[in-house]
Amino acid sequence: MDFSVQQIATLLGGKVLGNSALKINSVSKIQEGLAGSISFMANPKYEQYLYDTQASAVLVSESFVPSKPYQTTLIVVPDAYLAFTKLLEEYQKIATKSKQGIEAPSFQSDSAKWGEGIYLGAFSYLGEGVVLGRNVKIYPQAYIGDNVRVGDDSVIFFGAKLYANSVVGNNCVIHAGAVIGSDGFGFAPQADGSYRAIPQLGNVILGDDVSIGANTTIDCATMGSTIIEQGVKLDNLIQVAHNVKIGKNTVIAAQTGISGSSEIGQNCIVAGQVGIVGHVKVAHKTTILAQSGVSNHIEEAGGAWLGSPALPRSEALRNLVLARNLNKLNKRLLDLEKQLKQDNPTL
Repeated sequence: MDFSVQQIATLLGGKVLGNSALKINSVSKIQEGLAGSISFMANPKYEQYLYDTQASAVLVSESFVPSKPYQTTLIVVPDAYLAFTKLLEEYQKIATKSKQGIEAPSFQSDSAKWGEGIYLGAFSYLGEGVVLGRNVKIYPQAYIGDNVRVGDDSVIFFGAKLYANSVVGNNCVIHAGAVIGSDGFGFAPQADGSYRAIPQLGNVILGDDVSIGANTTIDCATMGSTIIEQGVKLDNLIQVAHNVKIGKNTVIAAQTGISGSSEIGQNCIVAGQVGIVGHVKVAHKTTILAQSGVSNHIEEAGGAWLGSPALPRSEALRNLVLARNLNKLNKRLLDLEKQLKQDNPTL
């Protein structure tokens, strides 16, 4: 599918410097650009590639000033990175919307309902009482359990599983292998040392514009709901336990685990391999750095935390410096003890 440089510039609110009639049919990295492709240059480290790229057009920010002549056509936008992201989003929408219809074999219960523009891939399953909005795409081998609701323009990829009563908002993406609504890890210890499963009767609610990565799991609540609010982005291989609440526009990287009944605030950034214990609250706009362990409430908004147990970043970094010097400090202490004994033999 071809678009002119001018059409792309109009979509992105940009200004063309060069040939606005050129046709674009693909996207590329700036260093790998070929004729017919469009790329972007947002990081100054990549400026060197601008001057010999074969890409037909390159998105650049308004602040960029070229240091020598270039051959490609430029589209000047306020922020090249955000503009390229928007372009990819539009490209994805076009590619996704082309999928329509019901493939065979697949199963749809008699009580399942869906809107126009639906796509149901082969071997997909819709349980009793399922309601799907307009332009929903259910890819092959996805399972949609009883009474699940999925909002308009949402996409459920290959092999994802949505347990009964889950609620998915508009414009959500659930990637391959994700499991939404499995039982929370709840077991009551018995007098004989065994454990008895506590029924998990709640559900999971995903707000609008939520993205769930491949093989990420979100447990249903024991009672009530596990809540992922609007705009949350979860990476691959994340575990979210029962009754957790994650606030709007929070992003969480891979291999993070969040224990039951914890609450993560809005606009937080949680890096990879972070562990968060149960029943703690994390304030809005908190950043938790990689491999940290959060074992207590974080009450002050806007801070950055590091380490296990997690401490304010500046304090954790000071402790790391001290730890690195422990061997030297130990040697100095031993030398001082030796000197004292030489100076005071009676000690």
